[in-house]
Amino acid sequence: MVVSTESDYVDTCGIAERELVEWLKSKRYDPSGLDEGRTEIAAHATLDRDSESGRNGAYSRWRMRETPPGASGTWQSTLVVRSGLPEDEGRTWVQVDIEHQPANAGEFPTPANTPGIARSLLDALEARDGQADVTTAPAFIEDDVDVDDLLEELCDANRRMPVVIATVPYGKDPDDWARTVVEPLFRNLHGLAVLYVLMPTAQAKFNTALEYHPVFGGGVRTYVPGLDPAWKPDAQRHPVMSRRTIEAGTRRAAAILATLPQRLASRHALPAALLSVPRQRTRLRPSSDGADIAQLRNDNAALTSLLDEAEQAEAMRVNEINDLYAELAKTERGSDDLRGENEELYDKFQESQRLIRFLRERLEAVGEFATAYGSADVPAITYPETFADLLDRLEELPFITFTGNLKTTRGLDSQSVDNWLNVAWDGLLALNQFAEASANGKASGDFLSWCKSEASGNFPFPAAKVAMRESDTVARNGKLRSERVLPVPEAVDADGRVFMQAHLKIGGGNTVAPRLHFYEDGPRSGKVYVGYLGPHLRNTLT
Repeated sequence: MVVSTESDYVDTCGIAERELVEWLKSKRYDPSGLDEGRTEIAAHATLDRDSESGRNGAYSRWRMRETPPGASGTWQSTLVVRSGLPEDEGRTWVQVDIEHQPANAGEFPTPANTPGIARSLLDALEARDGQADVTTAPAFIEDDVDVDDLLEELCDANRRMPVVIATVPYGKDPDDWARTVVEPLFRNLHGLAVLYVLMPTAQAKFNTALEYHPVFGGGVRTYVPGLDPAWKPDAQRHPVMSRRTIEAGTRRAAAILATLPQRLASRHALPAALLSVPRQRTRLRPSSDGADIAQLRNDNAALTSLLDEAEQAEAMRVNEINDLYAELAKTERGSDDLRGENEELYDKFQESQRLIRFLRERLEAVGEFATAYGSADVPAITYPETFADLLDRLEELPFITFTGNLKTTRGLDSQSVDNWLNVAWDGLLALNQFAEASANGKASGDFLSWCKSEASGNFPFPAAKVAMRESDTVARNGKLRSERVLPVPEAVDADGRVFMQAHLKIGGGNTVAPRLHFYEDGPRSGKVYVGYLGPHLRNTLT
C-alpha cells in the first residue's frame, strides 16, 4: 500500500506509531520497546526500527518479522513514513508492505491478507492517491456532480491505484446491496484500490461519458491507471466482473477481484521519495550488560540470525528478478504476436483497397456508377451478447462440436470485453465453414492454410491468430501437455481424449488472454471438435 497525506511528517509519524502499537497489542505482542535497532516483541517475532533526518528529508521505518511455531516460513511486515520531496507539494508518504518468505527454496510464497494496520491507518489518516480519497468504505456516486468528479479521478495521470466501481442492480435497495454484497466483495481491496458504488441514478451519465468502458447491472469494473475513455481498444485493460459471477460465490469473487490490484501494487514503481529511502540494515541494540561469555554468545547468535535473514532477503530478490524476466519474455512474445497480426491485417487492408479500386474502375467503364459508389448491402453478423449466449448458439454451427467445460467458458463473461467475444465467434464461424469444406473434400491442408487462402470466403479469420502447434517445450512437458489433452467422442479416438495443440488466440493484453483449442476431424467425422474455450492454459511463461 502506497498513499500520501497532507499531514506533515511529524504528525504522520505520531499517528503511524500509535496505530502500530495498537496493532501489536491486538496480536498480543510487547510494544514497549520501539527504540532504534532490534527489539524482541515475542518469542517468535522481532521488530526493527530505523530513521533518518537530514537535508534530503526524513523517514521512519518499522519492520516486523514473525515466524510462528509450526508455520512454513517468515512473515515480514514493513511500515515506512517518508517526508515528501519538493515536487510532492508538502505531502507525506506512507507505505505498508506484507510479504511471506518461504522456509524452503522452491516453495511459493503464501498470498497475504490485508493487515489490520493498513485499515487502521486509512481510518486515522486522510489518505489520498492522486485526486482520490483512499478509504476503507466505498464512496457512493449519486448525482451528476459526483460523476464529474469521478471521471476526473479516473483520467488523473498521477493516480497509481486502480479504481474499482460496483453497480447496484435496478430494483435493489442500495444500502442493502452495499452491505450484503459490495462490502464482502471489497474486503481484500483496502489500501490497494479506490472504491466506489455507482448508484442507478448516476449510471446513465457515467456510461454515456465512458461509452467504451461502461459498467452496469450489478457488475463490477476495475479501472487501471492510464484510462483512455475515447479509445475503444483500451477497454480490454479494464476487466469486468458480472453479477452472475459475484452471486455464484462472493468469497471466490472477492479473491478474483483482488488479484489485479495486488499484482499492480507489487509491480508499480514507488514514488521518488520512497525510492530514495535506503535499504534497511538491521543492527542490534546496544546492551548495558558486561561483555561476558553469555552475552557474546547471544550476540553471536543474533548476528548469525541477521546473516540468515540477509541471505533469505537476497533469495527473495533473486526470485522477484526471475519473475520479472519471465514476465518480460511473455510480454515480448505477445508483442511479436501482435506485430505479426498487424502486418497481416495491413497487407489484407492494402489488398482490399486495390481490389476495390480495380472493381470501381471496371464498373465505371461500363457505366455502373451507382453500383461502384453506392453503399454495399452486406448482411451483418449478429454476435452473441455473452459467452454463455455463444454456447447456446453453437447449434447454429452444425460442423462444430463443443466438448469442453461449459463453466470455464461462461466464466469468461466476468472478465471479458466485446472484442474477445467477437473474435471467438468469428473463429467458430470460420472453423465451421472449414469443417464443412473438409467434409465435402473441398479443403486442402489444415485450418491455417485455409485462413491464408481465398477459400475462407464470407468468414475470414486472421492467420496470425491461428497456431496449429504448441512449442516443443509445452509438448514435452507432461503437466503442460496434459492440460491440452481434451475430450472427443470415442468414435474419434478410443481413449476419448486427444492432444489439442491447435488453437486460436482469442485475446491478449492481460492475465486471461483467452484461447480456443480445437481438433480437426473433417475428413472422417465431418466435424471440428472444440475442447477448450477459456483463459490461457499454463505454459513455460505462466
